[in-house]
Amino acid sequence: MTPFQFSVKGAAVARQPTSGERPTVKDVAASSGVSATTVSRVLAGNYPVSAATRARVMKAVRELDYVINAQARALGGGGTKTVAFIVHDLVGPAFAYVGQGVEQQATAEGRLCLVCTSHGDPERELEIIELMREQQAEAVVLVGGGSDSRSYAERMTQAARALDKSGSRLVLCGRPPLGPDVPATVVEYDNEGGAYAVTSYLISLGHRDIAFLGAGEAGHSTVDGRLRGFERAHKAHQLTAPPQRTRAVTFDRESGYQATRELLAGDRTFTAIFAATDVVASGALVALREAGLRVPQDMSVVGYDDIPLARDLTPELTTVHVDYEELGRTAVRYALNRERHALSQHTMIGTHIVIRNSAGPPPGPRTRS
Repeated sequence: MTPFQFSVKGAAVARQPTSGERPTVKDVAASSGVSATTVSRVLAGNYPVSAATRARVMKAVRELDYVINAQARALGGGGTKTVAFIVHDLVGPAFAYVGQGVEQQATAEGRLCLVCTSHGDPERELEIIELMREQQAEAVVLVGGGSDSRSYAERMTQAARALDKSGSRLVLCGRPPLGPDVPATVVEYDNEGGAYAVTSYLISLGHRDIAFLGAGEAGHSTVDGRLRGFERAHKAHQLTAPPQRTRAVTFDRESGYQATRELLAGDRTFTAIFAATDVVASGALVALREAGLRVPQDMSVVGYDDIPLARDLTPELTTVHVDYEELGRTAVRYALNRERHALSQHTMIGTHIVIRNSAGPPPGPRTRS
């Protein structure tokens, strides 16, 4: 029997499809000699069907090149559930590792993972959340820092409640909670603590004039947290963080390179650089090398994230380790199993320093260029 044929009282009758027409469940049923209900049961896998019947149905599916309408299945309660993953972009290494963790756990939980990018636009982020609510995503995972503005928090709170009402879940991954009564799963890491620890490490080596490459527009939770840790470490050691050493960057290599060149063009009394990401640090190292400065003999450099790049730089980068894959896995696991993890709907993952070769004591006055 050829595609788009079905049997009527033992006779094969060809059905001529119109241009672009796709086969339907009824076509599969007619071709396999069973009811449309039986076909649906075979495809959904939620009702016992004999092996022979299943084989006939699947043979017809292959011959007709029938494609299951996933949306229709979802509306009927038999479709694959989805987890939406909203991220700033797809090129940031830290984002990629969180995304890998999200995808791994979603797959392990039998869910399909959808990836969306916001490009740092809060409006687009909110639009995607609403779209995912309409598409009945089981969880919507927001990755990375977000705006700290009151209006943004209020609108995000509304989105969280709308998702909760529809049976979905907002998941804040790597960002702080919206409030005690907001129905959301929060899995963050000790962002400020990591910055405090690595700054304190530089101070313990003897550095007193440290440049910070990471400040940006106020109100971004990741940026603000790392700057708070930097300043808190200075305060804890009775030091003042010099504001003239703070440079705004966009968390990419070029920005780190340009910011370091600007610093070197001015007063060179600083002896260390804290780059807010490893990628920013990679740009700083290039600028220092071009200026004829050795790391760590003439200038110490530390980063944040501990992505694989940190081990490939010359010298290998001292940095703050964040287990981004575990962050993503934990976020999905807790969101999809809320009854089992009822007490873990706000979780903090620790960070720690990885000491390598890019930081050492400050140079003596005679060795400075």
